[in-house]
Amino acid sequence: MDIGPIWRAMRKNKAGFVLVALQIAVTMTIMVNAFAIMQERANDVGRESGMDEANTFALASASFGEQDIEAAKVLIDEDLALIRGLPGVKDAVATNSFPLRQGGWSMGLQTEPGSQTADSIGAAIYFVDDHGADTFGVNMIDGKNFTPEQVTWQVVDDNSWPAYGIVTEALAKELFPDEQGSYVGKTYYVNDVDPVNIVGVVERLQAPWKGWSGVEKAVLVPQRRTSEFQRYLIRTEPGYRDELMPQVEELLANSNKDRLIRDVTTMDQVRKLAYLGDTAMIKILSFVVGMLTIITGLGIVGLASFNVSRRTRQIGIRRALGATKPVIVRYFMVENFIVSSIGLVVGAILSVALNIAMVEAFALEPLAWYVIPVAMVVLWSVGQAAVAGPARKASNISPAIATRSG
Repeated sequence: MDIGPIWRAMRKNKAGFVLVALQIAVTMTIMVNAFAIMQERANDVGRESGMDEANTFALASASFGEQDIEAAKVLIDEDLALIRGLPGVKDAVATNSFPLRQGGWSMGLQTEPGSQTADSIGAAIYFVDDHGADTFGVNMIDGKNFTPEQVTWQVVDDNSWPAYGIVTEALAKELFPDEQGSYVGKTYYVNDVDPVNIVGVVERLQAPWKGWSGVEKAVLVPQRRTSEFQRYLIRTEPGYRDELMPQVEELLANSNKDRLIRDVTTMDQVRKLAYLGDTAMIKILSFVVGMLTIITGLGIVGLASFNVSRRTRQIGIRRALGATKPVIVRYFMVENFIVSSIGLVVGAILSVALNIAMVEAFALEPLAWYVIPVAMVVLWSVGQAAVAGPARKASNISPAIATRSG
């Protein structure tokens, strides 16, 4: 079909076609950049924490009776012995925090002794004993776990740091960017002058704060801490988690009446709560993009229907001169294809410009190369589907009725 006559006919009704083209351009701009945001949030929601999340739960013990340090140590040991002795429990540890909890401890690390500077590297700190690595379910890729002899109890008014640490691979690479071999045996410093020897490297263990820039940088520290509040992390054999949660809660509650057992939660629930805002944003943006696409489709239907009613006589004459139904349908499809193409080209330019601005302003990831072509195909398809109905209606206009109209 000759595009020239179609283009000249379109120029006689510029306003309608320009509005639809702009609507398509705006829809594409919003669609593409909304998808970029959704993709980034979805990647965050789906990233691995490094733990055996499916088989892990946590709970807290809050004592309200007075007890000295030695009594606190005994209680922690008794609690862990009770938990670890239950059938189906793989391991358990008392720890200050765990990934995605949104609360915890961090320290600045450096490779040379001295006061912390802007070059110090922040890392999440998890205080554990020699059961910590197994309870977290981390993948040890180099070195080994702590030995019982390396684990110490916190000493009141003593701020010196334990001499050993297990670090994540991401943290090790940032601490020692020029190292080509093993990180085990390397030394970093905490509290300005306390040396820490790396005894193990794990593939991944996220920080408690999911939005932190150092989310992949964490350290397991072999130190046990006494306080009225203890947080226990329990890892079970596959399939035992839900069964053991109430058992552990009841067991600890009955073993010591001078405390409350609270905050019993699975890692699945922790993840859901941590990413609640992200999942809500994904749903909202999906709804907005869907509505815009529907509105754009309706706009195309409206314009095509208007053109059919306005050109009834013209279509009837063409039908009387021998134009077949497929020819009439193809005319409107090509017309819409031209309008859509103009809108999509403008939309692609606006999409790239907006994405550049968003990357600079909000540190978002740049658009993937395939997003704009996919958006174009989707909106082209929507446009062609939207115009198909009015086009078929036009092709069914009777030549006799058309020639009597107007």
